[in-house]
Amino acid sequence: MIATTTWLTANRPEFGMSQGRLGFAHLRHYTAEYRELGDGPPLIVIPGLAGGYRLLGPVINQLAKHFRVISYHMRGEDDCFALRRSFAMSDLVDDLEEFVDWLNIGSTSVFGVSFGGVIGLEFAARYPERVNQLVVQGVGARFDPGLIQKIAGMVLTRFPLPTDSPFVNQFFNLLFGAKTNSKSLFHFVTKQCWRTDQSVMAHRFKMVESFDMSERLHRVQAPSLLLSGDRDLLVSSSSLETLYLGLPECRLVRLKGAGHLGFVSQPQRVANEVSGFIQNPQ
Repeated sequence: MIATTTWLTANRPEFGMSQGRLGFAHLRHYTAEYRELGDGPPLIVIPGLAGGYRLLGPVINQLAKHFRVISYHMRGEDDCFALRRSFAMSDLVDDLEEFVDWLNIGSTSVFGVSFGGVIGLEFAARYPERVNQLVVQGVGARFDPGLIQKIAGMVLTRFPLPTDSPFVNQFFNLLFGAKTNSKSLFHFVTKQCWRTDQSVMAHRFKMVESFDMSERLHRVQAPSLLLSGDRDLLVSSSSLETLYLGLPECRLVRLKGAGHLGFVSQPQRVANEVSGFIQNPQ
């Protein structure tokens, strides 16, 4: 991974997560670093393919006004050598179930973004009794391979990482849905994403390529909120529609002007939607 020291250590407090409470859950297969903010009913927030829970700082800060928000690092996030031991998406789902047990929480609301939304869907289908309400953003019922998805796979898993690459910058603009006018926000996102080792990104991307929940959506029993940016190019319209129609009790909200990173570019809007739904899922 190629990156300058200045770029990696740049401080972006305007987007960073409030300090909260740092903890370490000693699970069977790894020790999960997690952070907990706020008080109230528990809300587990599952981060995406890259960036860990720190990338979700802007939306977590808002959600912590209403909930006891708990977000954690998935297996491999801060230890790429975890890949020496083979594991699949089902193992990440089991990790989440064990993590909820470790926290001594019987059932909880769950909010997952992007790859974390996939984990959230799988978790709600396999352990329906553990989920009170489910919220996902930036995910469909399956992975539909296309040009944008191929570009995503190449950039996140194989492309070298010079910080001034126009190609990489254009890719992140795709994730935003449009070129962002905030250089601070852009640097915050790129900095956090490239904290995740590329080998870990590649492993997770391979998991997503075989993801298809179309025939198992009926197993999700919790009321669900589906958030989708109207400029999200990584989730196809057909995959989104299949997810919306396949979940037994689902509300769909389109985020105007948002791309795949709506939880970063529109954190207040996303937090309002999540909070309103969990407090009144009917």
